[in-house]
Amino acid sequence: MGKNILEIQNLTKYYGKIKGVENLSLTLKEGEIFGFIGPNGAGKSTTIRSIMNLINKTSGKVLIEDKEFHKEDVEIKENIGYLPSEIYLYDDLTVKEMLDYHERFYKKDIHKRRIELVEKLQLDEKKKIEDLSLGNLKKLGIILAFMHEPKILILDEPTSGLDPIMQNVFYDLLKEEKAKGNTIFYSTHILSEVSKICDRVGIIKDGKLIKVEKMEELSKKSLSLVTITSEQSKEIEKDLKVNIISEDANTIKFGNNLSDDELIKKLSKYTIDRILIEEATLEDMFLHYYQ
Repeated sequence: MGKNILEIQNLTKYYGKIKGVENLSLTLKEGEIFGFIGPNGAGKSTTIRSIMNLINKTSGKVLIEDKEFHKEDVEIKENIGYLPSEIYLYDDLTVKEMLDYHERFYKKDIHKRRIELVEKLQLDEKKKIEDLSLGNLKKLGIILAFMHEPKILILDEPTSGLDPIMQNVFYDLLKEEKAKGNTIFYSTHILSEVSKICDRVGIIKDGKLIKVEKMEELSKKSLSLVTITSEQSKEIEKDLKVNIISEDANTIKFGNNLSDDELIKKLSKYTIDRILIEEATLEDMFLHYYQ
């Protein structure tokens, strides 16, 4: 990975007494796709809106290439492409009129890139924005975020509304941006997306960043799912100090970080009626961290 591109330092945002994000620190490198994951309400959009200066931070700093990013920094803004989770535009304009309007914000010629994106995403420029489906509105948002060829892309739930074919087109687009050396901050609650495209992943819970991991390392984690049926299930739970995923009578299911050999040795003193050991998926790992 290259130099630091985006750095968040001790970001905190409270809405009155309600916590949005607290003491969140994170650094993104040049040319990486960083997955920012957590369920709805975890603080993902608050983090992104704070980065973009769309809401006032309670405290903390955001640095772009080692320079603190303020609302009035037009030069920095020109190097950021932002896609919000919900897109609100001028309903009475056509797609063409909206894109023409957006082009005029930039001194450089971005028309060629606009045409490429419109063709790739198969968007009809003649349609009025108020007549666009959710999927086509999202395509327009993607084009607006990408067409000025920014160094940094900040994307909040970018695939919501896109059909599976268009999602794959979008993933290819992200890979092209990465190949150019651009940096992508990718916020989502859809875990399967993260494993397809991200280099690293950060897990946010209740407004706090609880884990940052390389995708390849996360995939190598020796987390397994263990289901045990035993009349001694309560004792096993207490002995192993595990977080229970589900429990029914004498059957417990939990995430396990021990090797199979270590696990069997620890369980050897108990009477077990049935045991099932399964490889954990990314979703399982996420739930394990979210206990």
